[in-house]
Amino acid sequence: MRWLHYPDAVRASRIDLPHEIMKTIRIGNGAGFWGDNLDAPRKLAESGQIDYLTLEYLAELTMSILAHLRSRDPNAGYVSDVPTVIASCAPALKAQPGLKIVTNGGGMNPSACAKRCAEVLREAGLSECRIAAVSGDDLLPRIDELMAAGETFENFDTGAAFGETRPKIVSANAYLGAEGIVRALQGDARIIVTGRVADASLTVGPVLHEFGSGFDNLSLLSAATVAGHLIECGAQATGGMYAPWTTAIPLANVGYPIAEICEDGSLTVTKPSGSDGLVSTATVAEQLIYEIGDPEHYLTPDLDADFSQITLTQDGPNRVRVANASGHPAPPRLKVSMAYQDGWMINGMLTVCGPNATANARAAGRMILDRVAAAGYQLARTNIECLGAGDSMPGVRLPGPGSEPWEVVLRVTAHDPRREALDRLAREFAPLVTSGPPGVTGYATARPEPRRVLAYWPTTIDRRHVPPQVVVRTAQEWLA
Repeated sequence: MRWLHYPDAVRASRIDLPHEIMKTIRIGNGAGFWGDNLDAPRKLAESGQIDYLTLEYLAELTMSILAHLRSRDPNAGYVSDVPTVIASCAPALKAQPGLKIVTNGGGMNPSACAKRCAEVLREAGLSECRIAAVSGDDLLPRIDELMAAGETFENFDTGAAFGETRPKIVSANAYLGAEGIVRALQGDARIIVTGRVADASLTVGPVLHEFGSGFDNLSLLSAATVAGHLIECGAQATGGMYAPWTTAIPLANVGYPIAEICEDGSLTVTKPSGSDGLVSTATVAEQLIYEIGDPEHYLTPDLDADFSQITLTQDGPNRVRVANASGHPAPPRLKVSMAYQDGWMINGMLTVCGPNATANARAAGRMILDRVAAAGYQLARTNIECLGAGDSMPGVRLPGPGSEPWEVVLRVTAHDPRREALDRLAREFAPLVTSGPPGVTGYATARPEPRRVLAYWPTTIDRRHVPPQVVVRTAQEWLA
């Protein structure tokens, strides 16, 4: 459903307007990462102020975690929060027939996620709700075929060749754009679960579908891409992580962002009325420059966006108008996120207190590593940190009179190809309680456990090799 620029009271009543005069859609994003506030999506959906709810869950680290989960269970590999959120939004889906949900929480296994969501919807009495699974991003089964077709998969950060890394690859996912989402919406899907679709594309898809536009409409595509980027991190645009934040900006009931997008490409960012937080030119500007690299060429699967001329104008309380987005046609190659096995890592922590706490903690860390070496293990990489003594922000903390802490947390981290080497390191923390410097405490839990390391390999692929695949079925059909 699209909205005219009516007052909030009228919008909240969700009056159906004739299609030919509807000019604006409202898209709210209720998740910026896996682990975000579980209540935020429901509150956005129940507000009656949005037409689409997007849920953005994926990062490179998330994909590595999901790859590990799928390796243990072929029915896993998706963000487990998704079915929970769908269940919480079921009453709103019933009450608002035009409300749709788009999420990339399908991760490594969109079909399995769609089936689990189908179970949730059937239990809620929504068996006829249409669910789409959008895939095609998973390149792992096709790597050799693609290499034979000319793809080299060299690391675009370092230029390193792919050869030695190829046998260790455990996941490979291209960043798809909005095409699959548009096709799913054309198939009347209300719930769209995708794999690795780029963050902003979750918003671009609904915009292009609602306005019947193609990917050649660069004005609308630019506005939609900026809108998607501004809301993709959830409350980060509405006061969360705001640099000048004070307690005068309450965040306990922070409202998650809403993008109002008009067919002419005009865009306003806001949040639900009555919610906490702040939408100002400053909060929006902080999100605008987040993770964009070159502002004149913010590359997405849908658009080579230009953010350099964007203007922000306060358009009332908690409303910011965004203008002058532009862009060029989409790049010919898509980003690919790969993960490969890279040995083991471990970290353990102790608290060291009393006078000379920092020096004693650093000495204790060296003792741990010396004892591991004496046992016959030279570890590949190690790091000693004293949290509370400035190590989390090296070079920033300015020492002064009385600045020496009387309590720090010692953290020792190591990486090595051999698990047994890290198992030995894990056994060297507890002995410090009686055989180390004075003031060692805080060891009341089990030994730290080594865990596998999945390292990141960024590369690209010709977009012609990665067509999206879309399956749309009712919840009942997914379970048949």
